[in-house]
Amino acid sequence: MYNFHKSFCKGFLIGTTCICALAIVWLLLFRPCRTRNEAQRLKDTYAQDGPGANNSGAFSVPDEWPQAALDLTALQMCYPDIKAWLTIPGTVVDYPVLQSSPKNPEYYLRRNYRSEYRMAGSLFFQADCTFDSRCLVIYGHNMSDGTMLGCLPNYLDTDYCREHGRITLETPDGISEYSVAAVLETDVSRVPFNRTAFADDADFLAFAQSLLDVATVKTGVPITVDSKLLVLVTCSYSWPDARYVIVAVQNITERCGANCLY
Repeated sequence: MYNFHKSFCKGFLIGTTCICALAIVWLLLFRPCRTRNEAQRLKDTYAQDGPGANNSGAFSVPDEWPQAALDLTALQMCYPDIKAWLTIPGTVVDYPVLQSSPKNPEYYLRRNYRSEYRMAGSLFFQADCTFDSRCLVIYGHNMSDGTMLGCLPNYLDTDYCREHGRITLETPDGISEYSVAAVLETDVSRVPFNRTAFADDADFLAFAQSLLDVATVKTGVPITVDSKLLVLVTCSYSWPDARYVIVAVQNITERCGANCLY
C-alpha cells in the first residue's frame, strides 16, 4: 500500500509539472506567436505592390511615407470593422485596429478580426471616434507576453520613450505619423483622456493641458490648436481602473506658433 501511494504521488507530481510546463510554453511561446502571425498573415495578404514594397513582398515604408502600405479598401470589403492599421516601429505593435457599434463598444475586447475568441483580443477604436475627431482613442490589452499594447508600460522609461516615439496609423486616406508627446499612468476619473469631441479650440487646448499636467513623461512635442491627437490606452494594475496612456501628436510641417502647449 505504501509503495502504491508513493508511486501515485510521484506520478501526480510529474503530471502536474508537465501540465504547468505546457501552460508556460503556451503562454510564452504559442499565444504570442499566434497573435503576431494572424496579424502578419493579414498584412501580407493585403500588402500593396509598388514603390513601397521590397523584393520579398514585405512592405518597407520610406521616411517620407509617400503611399499606403496596405490595400485597406480590399481589406475592408472582407472585414469592414477593420478601420486602420497601427504600427510602432521597434516594438511588436503592428496590428489592425477595429471598431464595433456603439451598442457593443467592446465587442473586440476578446475577439480577433474574424470574430473568433482570442484572449488577447484586438486593438479597437473607442466607439465614438471618427477620422474627423481631434482625438483618436485606441484600446488594447496589456498582455503579459508583451503582445498587443503590452509595451506601453515601457514608455515610463524616458530612454525607451525617446527610442520608440514614432507611431504610424494607416487609414483609407493614407499613412499618418505621430510623435509621442506625453506618457501617463492615470484613470478616467482623474483626467478624461478618452474625450473625442470639443466645444472649441480653447476647450481642446484645456483638455491637452490637463493631460500634460498629470504626465509622468513629457517629450517636448508641442500641441497646438491644429494638432490631432492619438491616444493609446491599456490597463495598469497599480490601482483599480488605472491605465497607461500614451498621447501622440500627428506630425505636421508647419512650425508651432504662439498657441503651443509643451
